[in-house]
Amino acid sequence: MTALRPAAPRNGCHILDTTLLDGARHDGIDLTVADRLSIARHLDGFGVGFLAGGRPGTDPRDREFFVRAREELDLVHAQLVAHGEPAPVGTAPGRDPRLRALLDSAAPVLTLTADADPRHPAAAPGTTPDEQLTALARSVRYLRDAGRRVFVEYGHFFDGYRADPGHATEAVRAAARAGAEVVVLRDTNGGSLPGHLTAVVRGVLAETGARLGIHAQNDAECAVAGTLAAVAAGATHLQCTANGYGERAGHADLFAVVAALELKYGIPVLPEGGLRKLTRVSRTIADTVRLAPATHQPYVGGSAFAHKAGLHASAIKVDPDLYQHIDPERVGNTMRMLVSDMAGRASVELKARELGIEVGGDREAVGRIIAQIKERERRGYTYESADASFELLLRQELTGVREFFTVESWRCISEQYGAAAAPDEATVKLRVKDDRAIATAEGSGPADALAAALRDALEPYYPGVSRLRLRDCDVRLPGHGSGAGSPATVLVTLADERGAWTTVGVHPDLVSASFRALHEGYVYGLLRSEEFLAGVRSGLSAPRPLSAR
Repeated sequence: MTALRPAAPRNGCHILDTTLLDGARHDGIDLTVADRLSIARHLDGFGVGFLAGGRPGTDPRDREFFVRAREELDLVHAQLVAHGEPAPVGTAPGRDPRLRALLDSAAPVLTLTADADPRHPAAAPGTTPDEQLTALARSVRYLRDAGRRVFVEYGHFFDGYRADPGHATEAVRAAARAGAEVVVLRDTNGGSLPGHLTAVVRGVLAETGARLGIHAQNDAECAVAGTLAAVAAGATHLQCTANGYGERAGHADLFAVVAALELKYGIPVLPEGGLRKLTRVSRTIADTVRLAPATHQPYVGGSAFAHKAGLHASAIKVDPDLYQHIDPERVGNTMRMLVSDMAGRASVELKARELGIEVGGDREAVGRIIAQIKERERRGYTYESADASFELLLRQELTGVREFFTVESWRCISEQYGAAAAPDEATVKLRVKDDRAIATAEGSGPADALAAALRDALEPYYPGVSRLRLRDCDVRLPGHGSGAGSPATVLVTLADERGAWTTVGVHPDLVSASFRALHEGYVYGLLRSEEFLAGVRSGLSAPRPLSAR
């Protein structure tokens, strides 16, 4: 069986990002106009060709976006696209307020959406399919005569094609004849498999000769595969959303589609250097919409190039391509070695090298480190997400770690007055440079209060700790059925102006586990600050293991 290859692009292959339109319908996303403008700037800088801004004829917030975009957006690569509907059957296009709203948006590209399945309730009641196509064609010509580029999108196209392939094909032909630059076939319910998309796109292209686009939704987990299948069949206009955001299961992920086009098909769709921005733009947009980045997202996820099994690590030492389909740096990501009880010698050596520590020549030390990791993970420790704790373990075994302070005692008090909870209060007593340091602080939760107390106690001796802040505290409680005394695992993330780091603590008592993680976090932060200052004084940059990662 011959492998599918992309058809030669006609007039190039381009991307229309619909994050501001379709992605905004994602459960949990509520974009302000300022958010939309910010996302538009990032996507334009990334290099997409078209940006869907919304439906100015029906949504007041979308109208505001287009008004502000005229004043506040200075797009370099992208053209804004406004979406709307054709004038109804029997209404002259020049008298239709929805078409007027499209023109008033000042968007250089206008998209008319219609339905390719005449059985759908959205189809105009009391009219025939032919009358609807005629009305669509009149609207396309009207917008073209006004000097705008016009695209047409047909919803439920693949279901409509199943029901009546003749009508669906004629709908494409009618839009193209009227002057639509692109006719987009939408898999609206997301249920079509890639093989069906390939067959339909290839057949419609052969029948009509129109420039075809694809808009796939992810209800069958096939949006990216379906989009790429459509490219193989001849589609040259692709619609996607950042990180696959969208209603229900979402849409085709912009970053996975773009990476596949550039790296697998050899079809350039971004300006020079755009591909290396892939990971950064993905995570920046995730921050803007206030959703955590998906760690296992292809190409851009934090675990997309993470390796855990010892066998994988041994192979990667010989040839990284054995378990990585691309060099992660091509998409702005990095390879990570995960250290766990599966760790072998190669895993530890590669992870240490990633942290800037060379251990390859000391086989006995590596063996001791592996034994410690396995023994600690049996007690509940996890180093996969706690690079700082793993680095301290390495340094303690190889060179020792300076004792910046010792803990004499600590306590944390949680109080409640009536229905209102008071801030937690923590007190720490430390030995620092032959002195006894005592500090009490309040915080929103035990970890926050303890972090503040540690900071206040240490600051007179190590002024740099004033910049340390608790960014996150991730609690992992024992699983169902664990007995009394089963350990809780706490991961805390501290940060300063140069970056963030994560440490792990384990103890049957949750607050004690938090304090242990904080203790290591402050030791790491002090070590990090000390080595940075040493580098500054000697005219060198900070050592890599303690730089921001």
